Amino acid sequence: MERNNLYPIFLKAKSLNVLIVGGGYVAEEKLTFLLKSSPDAHVTMVSPMFREGTVDLAKKGCVTLVKDVYRKRYLKGKHMVVATTDIPEVNVKVHGHCRKRSILVNVADNPPYCDFYMGGIVTKGNVKVAISTNGKSPTTAKRLRQFFEDVIPENVDDLVKNLNEYRKTIKGDFEQKVETLNEFTKGLIEKRES
Repeated sequence: MERNNLYPIFLKAKSLNVLIVGGGYVAEEKLTFLLKSSPDAHVTMVSPMFREGTVDLAKKGCVTLVKDVYRKRYLKGKHMVVATTDIPEVNVKVHGHCRKRSILVNVADNPPYCDFYMGGIVTKGNVKVAISTNGKSPTTAKRLRQFFEDVIPENVDDLVKNLNEYRKTIKGDFEQKVETLNEFTKGLIEKRES
């Protein structure tokens, strides 16, 4: 059976510089999801044109729009790049330039040219769940996202905060604290199920 070998991480987008190459619908979609999850992300977009929605969205975040064709100089100081143009040769060029500079790159809708995927995301306060289908089915990720949005209670953040306070009062080493929290949270889950 095939297995998803991706390693999930949660990036502090505020301390990274992200470049989106392109200004069409896909670029706007990527920017929308990025800002929805990380409103404080630092993003530069390079494209000869931008959709009206992208221009409006850029005003709400820390987004710089550069009206120009892609040039490799725009990679300077970037940590992560998403290529979304409708010209495959440009996207492949962006990928090659990023690989030479050890910059993480995602060429939209082209898995072989991706170091990472932007999966489905559910956020409830401090709790965030990321969903990946290994780049195989964005629709499945979307459906799973909707499922988790429904089943994770709105007050889950209260639980997180209360457990954090409780954790501070527990005596003993790390292992003992983990064991105590496991016992305590097991009871909470059993209560929710009944």
